[in-house]
Amino acid sequence: MIVRVITSDTCIREGAEHLARIEPRFAAIIPDLQPLPLRLKPDGFAALLGAIVSQQVSVASANAIMGRLVAAGMDDPRAIALASAEDLRALGLSAQKARYAKALALADLDYPGLHALPNDAVIAQLTQVTGIGVWTAEIYAMFSLGRADVFAPGDLALQEAARVIFDLPDRPRDTALRAMAQAWAPWRSVAARVMWAYYAIIKDREGIR
Repeated sequence: MIVRVITSDTCIREGAEHLARIEPRFAAIIPDLQPLPLRLKPDGFAALLGAIVSQQVSVASANAIMGRLVAAGMDDPRAIALASAEDLRALGLSAQKARYAKALALADLDYPGLHALPNDAVIAQLTQVTGIGVWTAEIYAMFSLGRADVFAPGDLALQEAARVIFDLPDRPRDTALRAMAQAWAPWRSVAARVMWAYYAIIKDREGIR
């Protein structure tokens, strides 16, 4: 099975052109959102830890906490494994996220091996780790593995962007937005970038780290 991977701004442009062709509401907003962000990040422990840190907090808060963790050398699984819960909480993690960080440090994930797996298998493997839900796994697949056809319908910023773009009475919930996004394959990750970029404009703040 060939998995489409985003590697450059050229891929983003190709995806955006496809979305504009198939969905008039995307065609109406994409020209004002250029250049769409590439958003690719390194893979590995630190990236997945960053996704955990970003769960249910603002982008500014996540950046601040992750900055403290990196400054303390806590972006390394060995350091996290040896740290006490109190150490991690002093750096800004909640008790729950401190537990998640330690679970990730002890999970011994095969990060290079994830690149060879299809999207569903990546999500399934990551969500076996305590503290990694579907949203976290999808964010990692999009940004650290560069997957072109992954979406994160549980994301509140995407839900709000969808409400405005598609003139919906309420924010679509996870299941409804996942169903909507099926029409945007094979570039659902680019659709997410479009919607996050639009959210940043209408709310004047970033919706994703």
